[in-house]
Amino acid sequence: MPSTVSEHPASQVSRSPLGGQRTTARAFFVAERLNTSGLERSDVLATTPLAFRVNENGVAILFRYGVVVLIGLNALEEEEFLRGLQSRMITPFARREEESATIELASEKDDQIPPGGPIYLQSLSPERLILVGEALAKSVVLARHEREVAAVFDTTEPFARELAKSGQIHRSRGAILKHIGNALSVRHRVSGPVEVSEKPDILWDKPQLERLYARLEDEYELKERSESLNRKLAVIAETAQVLTDIIDTRRSLRLELIIVFLILFEVLITIYQLATGRHV
Repeated sequence: MPSTVSEHPASQVSRSPLGGQRTTARAFFVAERLNTSGLERSDVLATTPLAFRVNENGVAILFRYGVVVLIGLNALEEEEFLRGLQSRMITPFARREEESATIELASEKDDQIPPGGPIYLQSLSPERLILVGEALAKSVVLARHEREVAAVFDTTEPFARELAKSGQIHRSRGAILKHIGNALSVRHRVSGPVEVSEKPDILWDKPQLERLYARLEDEYELKERSESLNRKLAVIAETAQVLTDIIDTRRSLRLELIIVFLILFEVLITIYQLATGRHV
């Protein structure tokens, strides 16, 4: 696995890019994709994901699946940085998802995340900050997808209730097709380029930080939320299939009725011809 940390001298790589003992990390899910090509610079901290210094004490971590994590910046600096990225946002969202965490330097402790407390790190090294960014990025993506899937379930419930009550759906074909389209669209977006269960690339170079990332995974329940989302996506796929089958059944029934009417019409014509003595 190729190295993801920029090839700087060890003293530069391990040195914290932040100035204080306590800082805030914020993740913004801004677009479906983010074009990071051409953003490489001399002060780069890592290449996968792309991480570099911002101003004097800030760090930006960019993920191609549309998430920007900013560490050590104030609100005005965050907005200014995001505005500068707008031309690189592919299909930006009208409403962006956000998630934040407090990071605190605790050199006398192991890396740990107490319940309801900040993320304590032995050092504010770029590697540790990138792992925090990885966890926040995946969490903010899951949050948006959870909301989208919940919206699909809200529209699915009336269909299911109507089907359970009467054994059929009294909705127009257009309404059913629209629901199928919404369900498949959400399924496609959620099954996109974010692999929550994948190990961050930086751990291949820094395996000693695997315990920290495991704690971050537990804190944000990444695996559990991903599994829950996959189960809901399976239900959405089954629902879309059921609705498609209903449309096919309606179409088949309509064709059968047309054929029956045509046969009946031909029989009536034949009877009329026999009755009037005019044979073809």
